[in-house]
Amino acid sequence: MVYNELGKTGMLVSNLGFGASSLGGVFHEIREAEGIQAVHTAVDNGINFIDVSPYYGHLKAETVLGKALKEIPRNQFYLSTKVGRYGKDGVNLWDYSAQRVTDSVYESMERLNIDYIDLINVHDVEFQSHREGGLQKIVDETLPALVELRKKGVVKHVGITDLQPENLKWVVENSAEGTVESILCFCHYSLNDELLLDYLDFFESRGIGIINASPFSMGLLSQRGTPDWHPAPEALKEACQKAAAYCASKNYPIEKLAIQYSTSLNPRIATTLFSSANPKNVLKNIDYVNAPIDEQLVKEVQEIIGNQMRVRWENT
Repeated sequence: MVYNELGKTGMLVSNLGFGASSLGGVFHEIREAEGIQAVHTAVDNGINFIDVSPYYGHLKAETVLGKALKEIPRNQFYLSTKVGRYGKDGVNLWDYSAQRVTDSVYESMERLNIDYIDLINVHDVEFQSHREGGLQKIVDETLPALVELRKKGVVKHVGITDLQPENLKWVVENSAEGTVESILCFCHYSLNDELLLDYLDFFESRGIGIINASPFSMGLLSQRGTPDWHPAPEALKEACQKAAAYCASKNYPIEKLAIQYSTSLNPRIATTLFSSANPKNVLKNIDYVNAPIDEQLVKEVQEIIGNQMRVRWENT
């Protein structure tokens, strides 16, 4: 496993990180014991960065992860969770107010069985951009509340997340220096979309660490086929399936190429998050990351994706 510093935080994080959304049964039902074992497998094999959110499975992911973490020494992992996006009875809820995000941090710590959070993130800031106060509320209210918790040592570092990198850039530009220490952007540094590269210079100039997520583009880069719920346009789905078939013909699973691409070709990105509640899949992805990448195949796959490279979709 390769370890990179996340911005100026001092955290040396594994270049492959464990995204715990799957523990919430976000994509399909899980067996809790198997999910707990997946966390142990990840940590036992060198993954030291774990990311979760109260939104995933409407508190379930944090609850299951908390059971797993009880059995792991605290110095063996960095824990990242989020505030601002929630859910109840299958309904999405957003609340970026200072009081709610402060309460949310303490609630998460209780579920996770920890007494501090290494990195607290404002979850999917774009959902506040359409609400009263816009992104300015994130700057004026949400982030200052988290900075207060940082001063108290309740959280060690503060970050923001979103699908759209331009939103992340705007919040950083309009916040006091040192407020935002990391950004998490998903689906924009993968085989079919490397938009995040356009923003690396900006974030690095501010000393901000960069977390990439979803190397499989939420299932676009998969032999199974794109899930029905995926918001990508049909032309992009079809292009990715052609790429997957081509990789299969080369006896090189597209999942292997995808996760290698996201973790091995750009050390400026500190870590890339994948999610699985299956211990065998965790080990398989670790093995993929540790194997040499076929860079010629990367070029061929991106040629197949062609004019669908960087095609975007709305967050849901």
